[in-house]
Amino acid sequence: MKLSVVSGVLGGMSLDESLKYLKSIGVSQFELGVGGYPGTKHADAKVLVKDKAKRDELVATFKKYDMEISALSVHGNCVHPDKAMAASFEADFEAACVLAGQIGVTRIITFSGCPGSDPDAKNPSWVTCAWPNEYLDELKYQWDEVLIPYWKKAVEFAAKNGVKKIALEMHPGFCVYNPETLLRLRKAVGPLIGANLDPSHLFWQGIDPVAAIRRLGDAIYFVHAKDTRLDPLNGPVNGMLDTKRFTCEQERSWLFRTVGYGHDALVWKDIVSNLRLAGYDDVLSIEHEDSLMSPREGLEKAIAFLRGILMYDSKNNDVFWA
Repeated sequence: MKLSVVSGVLGGMSLDESLKYLKSIGVSQFELGVGGYPGTKHADAKVLVKDKAKRDELVATFKKYDMEISALSVHGNCVHPDKAMAASFEADFEAACVLAGQIGVTRIITFSGCPGSDPDAKNPSWVTCAWPNEYLDELKYQWDEVLIPYWKKAVEFAAKNGVKKIALEMHPGFCVYNPETLLRLRKAVGPLIGANLDPSHLFWQGIDPVAAIRRLGDAIYFVHAKDTRLDPLNGPVNGMLDTKRFTCEQERSWLFRTVGYGHDALVWKDIVSNLRLAGYDDVLSIEHEDSLMSPREGLEKAIAFLRGILMYDSKNNDVFWA
């Protein structure tokens, strides 16, 4: 297993500065944001696909520090009901796929997206209950008429450009937010679709990450290392569906935290062990969204915490019992 870092946490540094810093603290991989919500601070896929000199410079910078690109990150909502927004996200996604083929990266990270409630909607609509019955009609429209047709097309485009894995982050607010919805889309469009397993988005939904890992199995294509602290006072009063701003830290039912500050080492050891049992012996990419810590402090604490938890040697298949 290897440590990676999501590029957004180092948005205040150039790519060269970021890789130099990460190398100095023992990180070997970088999840490179190239468009969409992650932005283009370190790399812009739409620019790079048209400029070989800049692509060569990008690759050379990674080689300079003996670093690898763990994945190209281009989270967005390609099925947004606003056609202009959808087109913008789709252009970023397709550019990321083309860039991946050009520089030899085979893994893309994104969201499934979320359509509106009907063809005339202006905003996405995330359904969280089955009644009144209009919500079920809305879900049928979203999946059958928008989501599945879009991803059938997107998977074909990605495959033509050499992408082997599209890791959809199971994220509330989008149609794919848990193992069941991930596997539903995967069944509909094929095995190029898999999961970006981020425990932070599972904890507050009441999902046990270990149970999710067991259910997803070889459909796990990437892992984010981020934690969530469930507030012991606010949660039991108001439940976990929380629309308060993340700056309302004392009032929220949960907060994103640096790994180890939401759940202890035993929980994370169990997550890592079950990832290996499921056949995932790959990257854990640290994502920092902890409002109580500076980006650098949160990142370095996460690295220190995970160093003692990850398993680095190959699995021992010759175990001896006396």
